[in-house]
Amino acid sequence: MANLYTFRWHALDSMGMLLEGATLVTSQDALLNQLSERGILPVSWQRGRCWRSRDWKWQQKIDLVRQLATLLKAGLPLSESLTMLAEGHPHSGWRVLLNELQQRVMAGETFSHALRAWPQIFPPLYPALMEVGELTGQLDECCRQLALQQSKQQHLRQKVIKALRYPLFILCVALAVSAGMLLFVLPEFVSVYASFNAPLPAFTAVVIALSTWLQQHVLSLSLLCAIVIVTGLKLYRGSAYWQQRVQRALLHLPLLSPLWRGGQLSQIYAIMHLTQCAGLTLLHSLKAVEVTMASRLWREAIVALQTHIAAGAPLYQALQQHELFTPLCAQLIRVGEEAGALDVMLARLAEWHEAQTLSRADALAASLEPLMMVVIGGIVGTLVIAMYLPVFGLGDAIR
Repeated sequence: MANLYTFRWHALDSMGMLLEGATLVTSQDALLNQLSERGILPVSWQRGRCWRSRDWKWQQKIDLVRQLATLLKAGLPLSESLTMLAEGHPHSGWRVLLNELQQRVMAGETFSHALRAWPQIFPPLYPALMEVGELTGQLDECCRQLALQQSKQQHLRQKVIKALRYPLFILCVALAVSAGMLLFVLPEFVSVYASFNAPLPAFTAVVIALSTWLQQHVLSLSLLCAIVIVTGLKLYRGSAYWQQRVQRALLHLPLLSPLWRGGQLSQIYAIMHLTQCAGLTLLHSLKAVEVTMASRLWREAIVALQTHIAAGAPLYQALQQHELFTPLCAQLIRVGEEAGALDVMLARLAEWHEAQTLSRADALAASLEPLMMVVIGGIVGTLVIAMYLPVFGLGDAIR
């Protein structure tokens, strides 16, 4: 998505009064169009800081929605709540954004419609639930439920990432240590052994040959690895075919597949439960799920579910016809649909998959830690043995 810029401007209204303000827009043309729609004449403007997608943290969005729910529950009007949040916010970009939202609400625009003006910041789930809250008069409850769901989802995502990050970090350290020993430490031992004119053990000779080969090709290998990584990333990001291939391959990895599948299913059922409780139809719930899924494979699965639902099939039959959803999902959804308690079953599925994924993440971290220590010990121990094995024969060589 396009980056946002803070523009500070001065303009004249229809009465000739000089106005000033700050706006978050993607370009200068967007600023001029926005001011023109408001019926004011821009006099001067200055572009400020550029805000990228990563500058709008998930935790900041969750805190904003949670605080808004608290203020609305206390009886404050929406515009006054937005003003209070803007005044006390430490993030300059959020202050500008909240002031813009307050001005739009004061001008008669609905809160949900105002949120849709910044898709770079607010995912489609946010305005969809705010619209339901406006229609039902329960905006505070929708904000509270949204904050709770997003908080749980972020906690689950961070837990999974943490479980995978540690073994990868340990593996990278092991490879770096091994490369350093082969490229810098082992050559010093080679010169010492060469001065004695003694034959080297076969194991040491193999390791020294590997070290020599690495020294000769380290630049070409580094360049080749960089080219492969960059090319792979470009292919993955720009090709739907490769995205599907990689994501389908993830489903067959013994350790990663349960974590990934559990996290995705937890997110799907949590959003469906949230939207069902808010009063959205099943098709609208699936649409809200679709736009929040980052994986192309899972998005296509949700689109397939929408097609089945639109054709008149019940949800559990649609789930049975897709490989990504487990039989337990279809069974519980069937019970929920027949009993008229679909939202309850969706909540139970979301909680079950979340608990299972958290448990698997802890188990993965606990099981991989000793395994990685064994791998590191094996790599480093092999190199140390190869370096010091000839020492035991130096006495004979000296005599």
